[in-house]
Amino acid sequence: MALTGLIAGLAPAVQAQPAPALDGPLRIVVGYAPGGATDRVARIVGDKLAVRLGVPVIVENKSGAGGRLAAQQAKATPANQNVLMLANPAVMVVAPLVFKDNGYDVERDFVAVSHVNSYDFALAVAPSMPARNIAQLIEWMRANPKQANFGVPATGSLPHFFALMAGEKAGVTTQVIGYRGSAPLLNDLLGNQVPVAVDTLDTVLAQHEAGKVRILAISGAQRSTFAPTIPTFKEAGLDLAATGWNTFFAPASMPKDKVERLASAIHAVMQDPETTSRFKDAMMVPVVSTQAQTVKMLKAYQAQWAPVVQQSGYQP
Repeated sequence: MALTGLIAGLAPAVQAQPAPALDGPLRIVVGYAPGGATDRVARIVGDKLAVRLGVPVIVENKSGAGGRLAAQQAKATPANQNVLMLANPAVMVVAPLVFKDNGYDVERDFVAVSHVNSYDFALAVAPSMPARNIAQLIEWMRANPKQANFGVPATGSLPHFFALMAGEKAGVTTQVIGYRGSAPLLNDLLGNQVPVAVDTLDTVLAQHEAGKVRILAISGAQRSTFAPTIPTFKEAGLDLAATGWNTFFAPASMPKDKVERLASAIHAVMQDPETTSRFKDAMMVPVVSTQAQTVKMLKAYQAQWAPVVQQSGYQP
């Protein structure tokens, strides 16, 4: 009787435990190698989602083809599996405009779930460059057209098209040189092999602060809290503003109610002070966004960048 009474007394407590929000583990597919910016975002959010959802959250790196392989994999996910893809504009905005056959259609194959962060681009010059501001850089480029090369971390990336925009606004012709990632680009910038680089702020800020390169302007509409002494492009005299982002997408096969639960969970995670702190440590701006706000942001971004990419004439 005592044992029966004990079990009976425990039953309500056991029953009171909330059921997991999902029916199994959640995979977050990332189209880049471990350690990169998108991967870091996936792990920051994934750690908190595991606690909130009550299921394991596994970050799966599927690198290759500039993130498009990950999109192809996520698209093909059966409806009974829990998968999200964390993607950036290169995969969901630029690639559909420049590749004839991506293997996926953003509108048909995916549902935008939650925009979680944004980040600025920076224009930095090599140590040997005489330019100390954007006006002096433009003057130098006009005087040295054959050397007016902009290095970017990858061809077809957002920094690539931002560099073209900067050249157009400045009224100079620029030659964009694509690298295989930020590390070799930064090495060549430090070694004066390329005079100008456009990359994410977090990539070049430490070298700027060490006095090894000079950031002349940042792409945001307002000065970055991570580098408040550096002017925006608008402040520097070029009417330019742009940011990158990371956003979670679900495959179209995922049931609507599950998408809504995941959107709600991510929305809650992004309001957590520890999450905010970790994003700021990574020099990224955390964003709290509903699913409706995410869809609106994506459409506005597509409208902003489609003419830029198309007018560039870029072909992979």
